Amino acid sequence: MAEVAAAPEVLFERRGRLGVITLNRPKAVNALTEGMVAAMLEQLTAWATDDAVATVLVRGAGDRGLCAGGDIVAIYRDMLTGGDRTARFWQVEYRLNALIAGYPKPYVALMDGLVLGGGVGISAHGSFRVVTERTRTGMPETTIGFVPDVGGTYLLARSPGEAGTHAALTGAHCTGADAIFLGLADHFVESDKLPALAEALESESPEAAVGRFSSPAPPSTLEAQRDWIDGCYSGESAEEIVHSLDSAGGGAAEAAATIVAKSPTSVKVALASIRRARNLSLEQALAQEYRVGLHCLAGADFREGIRAQVVDKDRNPRWNPPSLHQVTEADVERYFQPLADGELELDAGLELQEKESDHV
Repeated sequence: MAEVAAAPEVLFERRGRLGVITLNRPKAVNALTEGMVAAMLEQLTAWATDDAVATVLVRGAGDRGLCAGGDIVAIYRDMLTGGDRTARFWQVEYRLNALIAGYPKPYVALMDGLVLGGGVGISAHGSFRVVTERTRTGMPETTIGFVPDVGGTYLLARSPGEAGTHAALTGAHCTGADAIFLGLADHFVESDKLPALAEALESESPEAAVGRFSSPAPPSTLEAQRDWIDGCYSGESAEEIVHSLDSAGGGAAEAAATIVAKSPTSVKVALASIRRARNLSLEQALAQEYRVGLHCLAGADFREGIRAQVVDKDRNPRWNPPSLHQVTEADVERYFQPLADGELELDAGLELQEKESDHV
């Protein structure tokens, strides 16, 4: 059981023919830092051509979840000082997401507990995505004045009907069953069986091990709501969608109230991002998310959203503009404009496995 990690925030071990990645910031629900994603990119690159490793497993330390997302407090501090660390972090993180999606070996993600934002990026692009009865996953970025990234727009654009649009705009936490319905996961395993599953993966194929420990998922609430979700979210604009939801009443009206409380700019940019991503490859979607993300860094709502939710915790963000109808089409289009300092360049497959250690 030889540990080869350079960074204590993420641990790497080889157990039999299994390469194990353990995110190791349990007090922060394993939120990703720049050093963590760089270390993961480097280790996954090495394991890709290591004949001693047949399968890779990613899991989170502690009992709260796989990963609560990126370290948004670090992003907030970087915004306050006008730094470029966030841009560098995203460059490495998105390369990691693309590498996982095209990884040449089975990549098993244990999506237990909280799996939000960046946590989705290091799990839902894998080949064996395992959820449990404790899973709470989603892309809650509109809550903090941001938009889904880490390939989230690509994944949610391919969810059944308009379910991905609903998940993106509301930022709702979804169950494991909902994650399977959305296409973010494949297999349901009871949480108390995860240690035995991890041990089985040391010597068995993931098809055999995951197949042996999985059980049918409970019913998906989102799937049961698909009629009103597909009908209401087919509107051309965010205002139209909110009006349809509000008119439908019940759970749909609750979704309308949730969306109205989010950053109006983020809601409109997220809607445009999801719809554009329907015609993009993953690499193209990541490049679009990088462009949108850097424009978000320059705006007011991202900083304000993190302040209200995480820094001051008053849960009372002051969005600018404060309502959907005040966000114009021109305002939205600015988030998709080319970057002055260059776009994110991603090559498919293992060609993008560059050493990023000089960036951290």
